[in-house]
Amino acid sequence: MPAATSTGTADASSTAIASPTTSATEVASSGVFPVSVAHKYGTTEIPAEPVRVLSLGYSDQDPILAVGITPIAIRYWFGEEPGAVFPWAQDYLTGDVPEVLTMSDGIDFEKIAALEPDLIVGVYSGITEDDYTTLSQIAPVVAQSPDYIDYGMPWDEAARLIASALGRVDQMETAIAEVEAKYAAAREANPDFEGKGLVVAAMRADGQVGVFAEQDQRMRFFTNLGFAQPEELDGLFGDSFYTNISAEQFQLLDSGDVVAWTQVVYAGRDAILANEVYSQLAVAKENRHILIDGYADAAFSFNSVLSQAYALDVVVPALAAALDGDPETTVEIPAA
Repeated sequence: MPAATSTGTADASSTAIASPTTSATEVASSGVFPVSVAHKYGTTEIPAEPVRVLSLGYSDQDPILAVGITPIAIRYWFGEEPGAVFPWAQDYLTGDVPEVLTMSDGIDFEKIAALEPDLIVGVYSGITEDDYTTLSQIAPVVAQSPDYIDYGMPWDEAARLIASALGRVDQMETAIAEVEAKYAAAREANPDFEGKGLVVAAMRADGQVGVFAEQDQRMRFFTNLGFAQPEELDGLFGDSFYTNISAEQFQLLDSGDVVAWTQVVYAGRDAILANEVYSQLAVAKENRHILIDGYADAAFSFNSVLSQAYALDVVVPALAAALDGDPETTVEIPAA
């Protein structure tokens, strides 16, 4: 399961984003069922337009909502939002608030079966082939592309895949274009981001630090802005979306131009900044870091077609401040 985060309270805006088309997208673009959707575990046949859609991926509710469908149930990841729908997506809700599926001990197949879904969307779910086989006995299942590590599918490709299964590709393309335009505007306004090295890190309450892989959604958020992961991190991740580093490896955090700290709520801002090893690194001494908290952290972690507009509005100004060349600049990201 992807590393968790936390939220505060605030209003959020909504928007969307894009990527290479697939044969599944082409098949579904007519909006005529049945459709066939190719994914990691084969091809799923969806005989009729889904009505009872269950969101099994940790952030799959956002692309489903983006095309006008409210899931019957949503898998819990973090936070306390009603129906597990965050502020940036709440305007897309229609009808009943989705049931929240809390499954900390693994997938509850019996609960899912009892909900009688006619489509299970598990793109950002990390489901295994055995999970897929069992779920497929309940309803058609859509998993992620085989081209990426688990949890590593780009947000725009994931959005298109989900839209294909729902027969609503045209609506998704509109949402994607809006997000792409927002990224383009951010890059144009901040040309200095291009090629800068950036590390995404998280510190747990026990002081252990993890860094996120280039295919992880959190790192993809920054590469979409022009940043690059430092070469020093190459080979650390294998087929995982993150890895833990020891205090002896903290110099890796100094390998780029800026560090983006996520999941700040768990260790706390003061603990990160006062860490005995980290505080001695140049990136810390020169305030070339951002600490992402609250709803900004949630939106950035979701990195979805609906959440990215909110994350960009909050995170981009902080990045510009961190990279202004003045060590005295205090970089602030609102906790809400």
